Amino acid sequence: MLTASFRAGPDFLLIGAKRGGSTSLYFALLEHPSVMPLFPSARLLPKDNHTKGVHYFDSHYSMGDVWYRSHFPAGVRRGGKVVGEGSPYYLFHPLAAERAAKDVPDAKILLVLRDPVERAFSHYRERRRQNAEELETFEEALAAEDERLAGERERIVTEPGYLSYAHEQQSYRAQGEYAPHLRRWMDHFAREQFHVLAAEDFYADPQSACDAVAEFLGLRHAPLPPSVAEPWNAAPSSKLADTTRQSLAEHYAPFNADLKELLGRELPWTRPGLAEHVSGTRGD
Repeated sequence: MLTASFRAGPDFLLIGAKRGGSTSLYFALLEHPSVMPLFPSARLLPKDNHTKGVHYFDSHYSMGDVWYRSHFPAGVRRGGKVVGEGSPYYLFHPLAAERAAKDVPDAKILLVLRDPVERAFSHYRERRRQNAEELETFEEALAAEDERLAGERERIVTEPGYLSYAHEQQSYRAQGEYAPHLRRWMDHFAREQFHVLAAEDFYADPQSACDAVAEFLGLRHAPLPPSVAEPWNAAPSSKLADTTRQSLAEHYAPFNADLKELLGRELPWTRPGLAEHVSGTRGD
């Protein structure tokens, strides 16, 4: 923190989505020779992996800009390289976009999205694995979601420093309503600052996906090691009940249509056959 004034902020932010492949994408990007990890790197600390993000614009904004910049390498060490950080909660958090636009207006914005039905189920299963969700079925959790989230967004906006576990971790259905969350970010950043990719496309061809991200960041293409094909935070697949899948698909249909219009392209999970093959085997 004493040297924060010599540490520029992020060149890019990876804003989500939770259980959408953001961790896999981030660590794939770190394999590029011109992408630096956050400070201090895993090479300097007794930890297994580099830090992905510090949750500044969602959970730790009260720590202040000096604290935030202390996580980035000093400017003199960058030497033409880029560095970024990410939180899967940034996309959904109601204040993150406004805060980021105020503090790092020139940052490029990366977003990786996954079939929202699969994302919601994966999110629930992660909470169950962590013993952080008491409801025993996904259907029970979906039924309880509106009551759990009632008033939470408003409290986050009106009460400085308020942190809502329910809003971040029990919003299984709501976090997949991508379009309004992305529009909020696009209200604060120019369209050319965004690069949005689908998790299904990334997992199908990590090299092509990372090459496109490299171009977006102003970097040359670089070959990825074979290990990139292995997803981070994966877990054994589990079958989602057909009736629940259909209900969620119907719920998400207007949001998917809005997202397609917003991005100007088709999404993989609306292409018959592809989404079920990829989403059911990656990052559950």
